[in-house]
Amino acid sequence: MKSSTKDQAAGTAKVIAGDLKELTGKVIGNPGLQAKGKAEQAVGHTQKKVGEIKKVLGV
Repeated sequence: MKSSTKDQAAGTAKVIAGDLKELTGKVIGNPGLQAKGKAEQAVGHTQKKVGEIKKVLGV
């Protein structure tokens, strides 16, 4: 698997994990967990973009 594809897959996994953390934080009333979820989503979106850029550049 190319590194661009790995970055995109890992980024998607982080976004999903972040969504779950944020939702869990909302349900149980834990703003800290919500914040961690949002942060993980941001990292995931960034990693997906890195993968997209690598794909365009052929890296």
